[in-house]
Amino acid sequence: MSLLRRRGGRIGLGVQSKVLIALLLVSVLSVLVTGSIGYVSGTNSLRSAEFKNMTQVRESRAREITQYFRTVSDAASIVTHGATTVNATRDFAAAYRELDATPPTPEDRDAVRRYYDTVFAPELSKQSGQPADPTLFVPNGNAAIALQNAYTVPAGGDFEKALTLRAAGPPDAWSEANDRYQRFFADLTTRFAFEDSLLIDTSGNVVYTAYKGADLGTNLFTGPYKATLLADSYRKALQATSVDQTFITDFERYPPAYDKPTLWVISPIGDGGAIQGVLALQLSIDGINDVMTGNREWEADGLGATGETYLAGPDRLMRSVSRRLLTDPQAFVGEVVDNGTPTEVAEREVAVKGSTLLQPVNTVAVDRALEGESGTVTDNDYIGPASLVSYMPLDIPGLNWVLVAKIDEDEALAPVNQFARNIALSTATIVLVVCILALLLSRMLTRPVARIADAVRRVRGGEVGVSIPVTTKDEFGDLAAEFNDMSESLRTKQELIDEQRREIDDLLATLMPETVAQRFRQGEQAIGGDHRDVSVIYAELLHFQDFARALSAEESVRTLNDLIEAFDAAAERHGIERVRNLHNGFLATCGLVVPRVDHASRTAAFAVDLVEVINVFNDRHDAELALRIGIDSGQVSSGLIGQRTRIYDLWGEAVDLAHRVHAATDRPGIFVSDRVHANLTALYTFTEEGRLAGPEGEEPVWSLRVPARSA
Repeated sequence: MSLLRRRGGRIGLGVQSKVLIALLLVSVLSVLVTGSIGYVSGTNSLRSAEFKNMTQVRESRAREITQYFRTVSDAASIVTHGATTVNATRDFAAAYRELDATPPTPEDRDAVRRYYDTVFAPELSKQSGQPADPTLFVPNGNAAIALQNAYTVPAGGDFEKALTLRAAGPPDAWSEANDRYQRFFADLTTRFAFEDSLLIDTSGNVVYTAYKGADLGTNLFTGPYKATLLADSYRKALQATSVDQTFITDFERYPPAYDKPTLWVISPIGDGGAIQGVLALQLSIDGINDVMTGNREWEADGLGATGETYLAGPDRLMRSVSRRLLTDPQAFVGEVVDNGTPTEVAEREVAVKGSTLLQPVNTVAVDRALEGESGTVTDNDYIGPASLVSYMPLDIPGLNWVLVAKIDEDEALAPVNQFARNIALSTATIVLVVCILALLLSRMLTRPVARIADAVRRVRGGEVGVSIPVTTKDEFGDLAAEFNDMSESLRTKQELIDEQRREIDDLLATLMPETVAQRFRQGEQAIGGDHRDVSVIYAELLHFQDFARALSAEESVRTLNDLIEAFDAAAERHGIERVRNLHNGFLATCGLVVPRVDHASRTAAFAVDLVEVINVFNDRHDAELALRIGIDSGQVSSGLIGQRTRIYDLWGEAVDLAHRVHAATDRPGIFVSDRVHANLTALYTFTEEGRLAGPEGEEPVWSLRVPARSA
């Protein structure tokens, strides 16, 4: 058939020609438009996905570094309450006063002075890169000279050797105290990877250090380190309103650590209201770097070959190590110098193998984070190349730090360039194939197109799993196969959506009653209700922490889960509705979701079962766990609270009274309000335990006598 047709003396294109030309035009234009849209969409999608990944990495690192400081702060607070620390502070302070009252011999003074001239000052100069004047650091106090002559000088700057010294000095009270307590504080320091542990009395005297460094015996009010952040935070600790408070300092260059960037966690020492002294724990910079580098597993954390996370302070200097410095120090020097870092600073970073308080990070991301913002930006990084950056401020008390996660833009968007090349090659291939085959296939367009159109209509109508027979190996066959893949993908995605919906329903069932979950799924925002006659039980698990100290974290969690499962099984037997679990107990109701006339007796029977569960557990594990349970009946309110995070909660007079009844005494047992006692006197034996204030005056609290255990 000719491509040109003559009609009425005019030459025109035939239908086949028009179809061929239209097919060529549509095919070529479609591929070009699709490729352009795909390139732009792919670039934006990949950029968005990489920003999302950087944000996830940023949030993960923020949680890890915040938890690191929270753990250290909690450890410091716990240690300062212990009898060992309190007694050690008292003994060292008394021994220090005795030493300070005795002038040292000229030989002792000369020995200490020689140590600073020949050991301390040269090492400080070497580590800091600046000449050090030893006269600025030689102590003047009697006790400081005596202690450093007995412990610091013999160690010769070897901190590990000093850590093993227990009774190196003369047989005085301080040496006896050091012999008694050194093992404890050495274990504390090494176990938690601290750089040092200091005990400071209320007069500013450093009466003890684990490593017996140059700060031993000095005074933070008048001595050579009175202007340090350690001294500032020590003053704050003395003015603390509670011995539970902890204070964290920013990094500073601390001379006794040979000018190494030093960060302190400080907590008052005391076993009651009075502060006996202050504990200062010198944190390891390596611990912070391990968190921020993910133990150098950058690629496993999704940071590729160029990504990293780092900390920065208000001075726009790093508070952690640079990845590039660790992986390629020589390339690091050239890159940061080209980006504005002074050469001597970059070389200093290589020499000390660290970036803390050295590497400037004057970037848009750091500036915005220091202003309290969180977000993402494309900007040149401190190393130079344009990067995809995610930033946020950190919520660590005492520290104005920000966290930045970044990856080079070229690496992040490399798949887009490959995609563009593939689009160009695909376009050229498709144009060539269409030009050759369009003439032969023009007559076959109607049938496969109709078949595909019918299948598309079925999919559009909601049918899943639609499949087209692939009878040819041309473009229409490819289109049919692609459609089948798409249809199968839609079916798979629908199955995943259905599975996710089921999982969400299961999750909602664990967080709230089914009736509330149904209303929540239907879009209700303010869900609540009042319940007139409900029993509330508040149970607190006692002594579990003491029991769990001998267990690993996994064993502790597994044991606690076994207890919770036993509690839940007992609740299911008695028709008890759990509201929420606490870290050491739970809150539950009876008669809230399913109205019950016997809600009080069911709750009491449930409480008795809980006691039996604990008894069985104690027999099995040779433990001494116990429960303190409070029960009340009355009117309560319940509902979903919170906007971003939805929580099903319970409140009201009965909830408040159940908690107060449980807290009426500090011993374990089952304690009920007067209302519950009145309903259960025929079923159980009670004894009056005490009285508490109620809405109508004082009312008694009753202790339920648990039936004796059967053999």
